[in-house]
Amino acid sequence: MFRYNVRGENIEVTQAIRDYVEKKVGKLERYFNDVPEATAHVNLKVYTEKTAKVEVTIPLPYLVLRAEETSPDLYGSIDLVVDKLERQIRKFKTKINRKKRETSKPEVEQTVFFNEEEGEENNGSDLDIVRTKRLSLKPMDSEEAVLQMNMLGHNFFIFEDADTTGTSIVYRRKDGKYGLIETD
Repeated sequence: MFRYNVRGENIEVTQAIRDYVEKKVGKLERYFNDVPEATAHVNLKVYTEKTAKVEVTIPLPYLVLRAEETSPDLYGSIDLVVDKLERQIRKFKTKINRKKRETSKPEVEQTVFFNEEEGEENNGSDLDIVRTKRLSLKPMDSEEAVLQMNMLGHNFFIFEDADTTGTSIVYRRKDGKYGLIETD
């Protein structure tokens, strides 16, 4: 059974909002045979331009479910986020089931949690790797990596950080700004 941590920014989380979140996110439990002990972290934000953003993160032992959605209606945003999370669960379940069929080995440990009759089966064609690239990482700083990424017209760029000598990734965020992922 999921536990809920509902937090609001620029909004008071009323009992009605909390109940609605628990009802909608609780529907995800039907995808599991034995619902894992997990805390659903729900962050509600209301902006001055009358939009509401809902972020839901559910860390599971084998998968982190995370989705966010912004719309003019808080309740609509909650519905859209739950739809995204359902798609993530179905996609992961299909991937595990396909691997299980391909290898004809006993069930992978993760599939024990999934309820077999729930969700739609996908033929997996959207998960097939159609191209493989090999690259050598050039040492550079993050600013140069962003310039390289923009020059290539990509949404992300992998490089060797000249300062830490570790592999890092820069990426373009939905808001148009840039993010940096550093490895240990």
